[in-house]
Amino acid sequence: MTAGAAAIRVVVADDHQVVRSGYAALLDTQSDFTVVGTASDGAEAVRICRESHPDVVLMDVRMPEMDGIEATRRLLGDDRRDDATGGALPRVLVLTTFDLDEYVYDALRAGASGFLLKDVTAERLFDAVRVVASGQALLAPSVTRRLISEFAQLRPKQDAASKTALSALTPRETQVLRLVAEGLSNPEIAARLVVTEETVKTHVSRVLGKLGLRDRTQAVVAAYESGLVVPGDNAR
Repeated sequence: MTAGAAAIRVVVADDHQVVRSGYAALLDTQSDFTVVGTASDGAEAVRICRESHPDVVLMDVRMPEMDGIEATRRLLGDDRRDDATGGALPRVLVLTTFDLDEYVYDALRAGASGFLLKDVTAERLFDAVRVVASGQALLAPSVTRRLISEFAQLRPKQDAASKTALSALTPRETQVLRLVAEGLSNPEIAARLVVTEETVKTHVSRVLGKLGLRDRTQAVVAAYESGLVVPGDNAR
């Protein structure tokens, strides 16, 4: 961890005690992580998050009482900011057994920033938490796009208000959104458009702001569900 940098605060939510304890123990081996709480269901996860203000939540998508979808929705859906700290909302990383899981898609629609298979390696887990905490990249772009494109076809398109928001984008911002939806990183977009990476960051920030989105994952969902990107196009 860089000197002076704050550790990434993590909450682990899973209804299986062995899984929950295992993730927490793994994360605690890294100097740049601090596990600030664990939860056995969605309701407990919401309560602990509102008390401990984590940066990242590892959220099992299927739990009794309240599942990870509803917990994510309650944490992120109203875009609440904590009155006591003024801090940003946590980023949710969904845990699942199957990558093409409609529950995971619903969690992404509710605001989750990415997902991991439960058999993930320790190093992949660590990398994913860091990526999600930074908010600068799309986690596993090709897999995320495949999941979103698979289920976006089954869901109704966004309403007129959402399409109006898309129409507020400039042609360049629309182009950048399409490239984000392809799973390209900022350096890759910069190379494709022959502009600086800083210019791309500015465009991405404006796209997220105009559409009221939290991160790149929500931008991909919006691009598919609005019809801006058609499932099957530009497959990578």
